[in-house]
Amino acid sequence: QDPVKQMELATKAVFNSWNAKRAIDYRRRANIPDDLGTAVNIVTMVFGNMGWDSGTGVAFTRDPGTGAKELYGDYLMNAQGEDVVAGIRNTKPIRDLKVEMPEVFAQFIEITQKLENHYRDMQDVEFTIEKGKLWMLQTRSGKRTAKAAIQVAVDMVNEGLIDKETAVMRVDPEHVDQMLHPQFDPVTMDAARHDDRLFASGVNASPGAAVGQVYFDADTAEKMAKENGQDVIMVRPFTKPDDVHGMLAAKGILTSEGGATSHAAVVARQFGVPCIVGASMMSINFEKRQLQSNGKIVKEGDWVSLDGSSGEAYIGKLDLTTPDLEKQTELMTLLGWADGLARLQVWANADYPADAKRARTFGAKGIGLCRTEHMFFEEERLPFVEKMILNAEEAQKLIDQVERLEGFLTSGKLEGRALTDDSRKMVEDELAKAKASLESSQAAKEYLNALENLLPSQRSDFYGLFEAMDGLPVIIRLIDPPLHEFLPSQEELLVDVTEMRVKGETDGLKEKETLLDAVNKLHESNPMMGLRGIRLGIVYPDIMRMQVRAIFEAASDAAKSGIEVHPEIMIPLTGHINELKRVQPELEAIAKDVMAEKGIDFDYKFGTMIEIPRAALTAGEIAEVTEFFSFGTNDLTQMTFGYSRDDAERNFLITYVDQGILPENPFQVLDRKGVGRLMEMAVSEGRKVRPNLEVGICGEHGGDPSSIEFCHLVGNNYVSCSPFRVPVARLAAAQAKIKND
Repeated sequence: QDPVKQMELATKAVFNSWNAKRAIDYRRRANIPDDLGTAVNIVTMVFGNMGWDSGTGVAFTRDPGTGAKELYGDYLMNAQGEDVVAGIRNTKPIRDLKVEMPEVFAQFIEITQKLENHYRDMQDVEFTIEKGKLWMLQTRSGKRTAKAAIQVAVDMVNEGLIDKETAVMRVDPEHVDQMLHPQFDPVTMDAARHDDRLFASGVNASPGAAVGQVYFDADTAEKMAKENGQDVIMVRPFTKPDDVHGMLAAKGILTSEGGATSHAAVVARQFGVPCIVGASMMSINFEKRQLQSNGKIVKEGDWVSLDGSSGEAYIGKLDLTTPDLEKQTELMTLLGWADGLARLQVWANADYPADAKRARTFGAKGIGLCRTEHMFFEEERLPFVEKMILNAEEAQKLIDQVERLEGFLTSGKLEGRALTDDSRKMVEDELAKAKASLESSQAAKEYLNALENLLPSQRSDFYGLFEAMDGLPVIIRLIDPPLHEFLPSQEELLVDVTEMRVKGETDGLKEKETLLDAVNKLHESNPMMGLRGIRLGIVYPDIMRMQVRAIFEAASDAAKSGIEVHPEIMIPLTGHINELKRVQPELEAIAKDVMAEKGIDFDYKFGTMIEIPRAALTAGEIAEVTEFFSFGTNDLTQMTFGYSRDDAERNFLITYVDQGILPENPFQVLDRKGVGRLMEMAVSEGRKVRPNLEVGICGEHGGDPSSIEFCHLVGNNYVSCSPFRVPVARLAAAQAKIKND
């Protein structure tokens, strides 16, 4: 028993723990780099298990669950720290120490208040009492829930401990996201109690609602969550560091032992996982894979619902509701401070008026992306969309012929030569025949009729967006996906047609065969890089013309009704300046014609999505025509890396991240060195030509804090994200300004 050797081995054990599975899982979740390393402190030991005048405990200077300004924690007499933290013994609340050892408690209160005032943050302290004497073992900034983080930050500003910038930096963007997570409706919980579905209650260790299937060990919980995609509730007597991987995979955690500062409680609070600990009425039978509690049996795989806010657990699935952001006073206060500090605006991706209203409620300053094609999927519109697609090719050939001949007459030239009387007469005769063919063509009638029927629907949609965003900009992207996406899948149609033929069924067979023929004609080896976006606007120009007419008719009607409109038309997938030169002037002419017809005038913009590397490289040319850039970073990432997102995430991207080949998934966190370099170049080159060029981002990266910071650095005017990410982005935009300016 060599003490030096023991110390050496203990020190090595700490260093070696850095590469343990639980440590790696923890770092992945907390975004801690693998090369950061750990440290060992060697100190003199004091003992809390030397009799009933000794003890140990853990406490927070404020409630880490709610943020309330009150001491929170627990302790045990005649025990060591591991007994408290591991949760293997049910503890006493820290306030009871005032009765048990009043002098020690008074000294403890004085010290903890001094520590909080010094560090200007909520402290997590560990202490030991040895033979009646108080020893402070450590202090650190306490891990806290989202609600507590926001409450403490706002309270400390009001108390004069910190300024607003510090408060904004003190809250993690993920905390804001957690505040918007669904909760249980009180009526639903009352009904569940009435139906006798409450089976356990304990310490409300980490707030929030969780619904999932019960599993009794970390390995199974992780497997069911990752491999089977299940929502998992992990149930244990208590948790220890070896269980971290299961805890991180779970939607909720329930333990039969432990207190408010047990391992389960601390980890759950840090990562925003709803958690109930110390539900001592539960008895877990690992052999039978079931628990018994209050006369009820819950078997592995059964559904349960945990309310981490009340500490109650229910059998079955309870309905969830979305919290009302406007009722969360402290969060609204903090986000108001953030808006005042940020340079970047936060806009939202919204396709329908309801989405736009929600986005505005969440603080969006505009719509950065309205995907018009989503409106085509409405059930009552799909028949017209199908009719448009089925007849587009034949009709367009006739339309192109008429426009080609009209172009000869307008220019006075045929194949570069001036028209003679004879050649003019020949062109006029051909034009008359072409017009007659167009007028008599059933395909052309069906095609144009479909567009006529879609126009009022689109107009109504756009009016609703302008109404919801009164006074704010609305960017509407013209049709982007390939046309086959609006038709049934090739595989489904082939199966249906084959089965109908084999069975001799004729009712509906012809229609299915027609659809299958159309899908086969539209089939592309690589649709993402095929006939879509601006290419569709060149091959089938009437679709985008219809959309622009619908936009400006809606904007005109809205403006006449007293709504302040700011429409911005986004042409997708530009790769070459000549594409814009072909399409944009025609669309601008329609905009002017509609405003003239309606007798009204308002400001508008035409811009493009930068989602092809060539567009970023030639941004200076493109800025000569377009008034704004919006980076479509999903496609820009695919084309820059040469990855198909779906295939990459399914086949190798996780491996790349795990093995350190890529630092993060580039579809979740913007690749600054590659994709970011293209963005930086495009902004710089574009603004050399057009100094007031508006620049934004509308891919999924628009809601990621790291990507938002990069957008701030390269000079974007705004980021656009889903409505539910808007509050997160508002905080991240302010933090980017504070950190970098």
